[in-house]
Amino acid sequence: MPAPPTWLLPSLALGIGLGLPLYAGRFRGRSYAIFATVLVLISFPGALGLAARSAIQAPESLRGAVGWAFIYGMLATGFHFASLVRARLRPGGFRWAVSLPGMAFLALGALAGPWLLVLELARIGAVSLGSVSVAGGIAWLELFPLVLVAFSVATSLGLRREIVRIVLDRRVHAEISRIPVERHHPRQPPPATERPLRVVQISDAHLGPWQPIHRLKARIAELMAHEPDLVLITGDLLTMEGNATAGALTEALEPLRSARGRCFAIFGNHDHEAPEEVRAALDACGARLLVDEEAIASTPAGPVQLVGADWARKGRAKRLGALARRYPRREGHLRLWLVHDPLGFADLPDGEADLVLAGHTHGGQIGLVSFGSDWTVLSRSRWPDHGLFGLGTNRLYVHRGTGFYGFPLRIGVPGEASLLEVTTS
Repeated sequence: MPAPPTWLLPSLALGIGLGLPLYAGRFRGRSYAIFATVLVLISFPGALGLAARSAIQAPESLRGAVGWAFIYGMLATGFHFASLVRARLRPGGFRWAVSLPGMAFLALGALAGPWLLVLELARIGAVSLGSVSVAGGIAWLELFPLVLVAFSVATSLGLRREIVRIVLDRRVHAEISRIPVERHHPRQPPPATERPLRVVQISDAHLGPWQPIHRLKARIAELMAHEPDLVLITGDLLTMEGNATAGALTEALEPLRSARGRCFAIFGNHDHEAPEEVRAALDACGARLLVDEEAIASTPAGPVQLVGADWARKGRAKRLGALARRYPRREGHLRLWLVHDPLGFADLPDGEADLVLAGHTHGGQIGLVSFGSDWTVLSRSRWPDHGLFGLGTNRLYVHRGTGFYGFPLRIGVPGEASLLEVTTS
């Protein structure tokens, strides 16, 4: 296969970089035009650099195919962003031919840019020290972003199925601390010594190109096979494409009908982009939406008081404090809070929650969870990333997500399809 002309890929990048903002601004508005342009500017320079290096590193017999693959990826990216001007869920053919390769290509370019810059600095340093052989050996490392994106796509498409055992003790933690939990994967654990509260948490499902209706529906049906006492949804059911497709979320959530009266939900930040669509879908499956309000559930493990906090961009501490005063602890009830962003955990008074369930972080998105470590890029940040945490006597469980938003950058942090077994010590 003959290689594409060397001028073609840069010309495409320039054409998309100039044409996309004009088209998006004209037919959708300034905000989306800026959003799309920023992502293209983050990705395309790295993609161009990687294409140039790949043309050198690839065997001569494959250079034509490699060159045309980069052309296809850039075209798919442009078409995908153009399609979001009139966002909606697309048929499978469009997803596989345009959206998925386009977003994977966007991720590839975003990773390749800083990686190639680091390697270039290392090469310059090696040459300046007279280590020409080291400088030459660095060349093959230039293709590492291709391996990394392939790994991230594989990680992003799957979910880790787990049974997570959470014991709520009264130990006091002076600061937010990670608490180890039992995670059983893939084998079933031995029977619990006491009847636990069995909870299925769904968080950050993000109905969209990577999570089409049939996939989310199948994942929820699989979770419902656990016959949980409660199904708790901690926000972000939609994406840009899901927002604008009437009835799609209702169809995807259909398996929740078997949990009618046992299913409760809150809004995440993305749900506020199409709140009526989310309300309609939850109503149709018999789930109760909690917007800064309380619900009481009777379960085989005892009565549960649920306090659902709506997502808000500002004034979180004040809003959560007011909500706690409005719905004080009920005697003899396990007290659970639903909070989309785990940052809210630090704003709850001590003793306010037996357990807070949250999502939002996608588990940290990039880390070493796939390899048995809890470390992620958020581990040293103010965001609790995934798993169980304690502050005072309050406890927080952060779900890694039932999906993800946008391009596939779950690197070493798989999504989660877990049954939580909650007991008190």
